Amino acid sequence: MEPPSVIVPEKLGDYLEVLTKAVFESGMSWRVIEAKWDGFRAAFRGFDPEAVANLSPDEVDALTADTRIIRNRRKIEATVHNAATMLALDAEFHGFQNYLQSQGEVISLLADMKKRFKFVGDFGAYYFLYVVGQPVPEHHEFRAKLLEGAQKARA
Repeated sequence: MEPPSVIVPEKLGDYLEVLTKAVFESGMSWRVIEAKWDGFRAAFRGFDPEAVANLSPDEVDALTADTRIIRNRRKIEATVHNAATMLALDAEFHGFQNYLQSQGEVISLLADMKKRFKFVGDFGAYYFLYVVGQPVPEHHEFRAKLLEGAQKARA
């Protein structure tokens, strides 16, 4: 299988779009998500972080009935939360890219992302970082680091 394409994010919404794709692909076939992705863009207001962060409960309810997307309420609510988190980090670090570079090595950044963002695990965060062009180890090296960390945590 070919790795996902790397992008050069030009705006905060580019980061939100990639993170949202990681969230919705979790536990799903990436092909299903790809097939519906134009619907996701429309439903989530072109991934404008302010528009998504300010979705009302009624608008979230409407998205749970929107056949253009995967209608998982928890993932929709996570996307709203993640948009608000991105906006806060963008303001706090004077740019979201600065936040990504603030954690040092990739394992620390992954741990921080998993705390701040909803529905983001190790591999979703790795996918996100890879696609937005952040330095990450090769996939097999990443898996080995995670295994090593898990073994240390059990010891």
